[in-house]
Amino acid sequence: MNVILCENVENLGAMGQQVKVADGYARNYLIPRKLAVQADSATAKQIEHELRIIKRREEKQRAAFTAIAEKLRSLTLEFKMRAGEEDKIFGSVTTAMIAEKLNETGFEVSRRQVVLEEPIKSLGIFSVNVKLFPGIESPIKVWVTGMQDEVTTAAESTAEATAESTDED
Repeated sequence: MNVILCENVENLGAMGQQVKVADGYARNYLIPRKLAVQADSATAKQIEHELRIIKRREEKQRAAFTAIAEKLRSLTLEFKMRAGEEDKIFGSVTTAMIAEKLNETGFEVSRRQVVLEEPIKSLGIFSVNVKLFPGIESPIKVWVTGMQDEVTTAAESTAEATAESTDED
């Protein structure tokens, strides 16, 4: 049976494409879920018209997300974490933390759009991809620093202040 896909169907085709599938697959899966319509039906022309409108809308969204991706490329997020020996941090930097930080900076991103193979568990600079739209990904830099740096600089300044006050006496 020939059908026109109303949505992108994995391993079958893209929206608006006419494909030949088994009759049972079309009748029992694609058509009831409104993923496709029969190509020789009266609604095929109407569906094709609606698909053209949807594709135009998608092109506008793609242009908007491409502009956002360009802004994200220059973004660096900094996380201050407590670290132990060998630059291992206590806990980890997760997709939820990265998405929250992006939302604070003005980018609406869910944790599912942030792509991490595994949570970040050490200090350093990491490149993390953010999927904004199908086919549009933007790398951002995540900089994980230790809180020890602040503690040692505060201790040093306290020690210097103590040394100066003893010198004045």
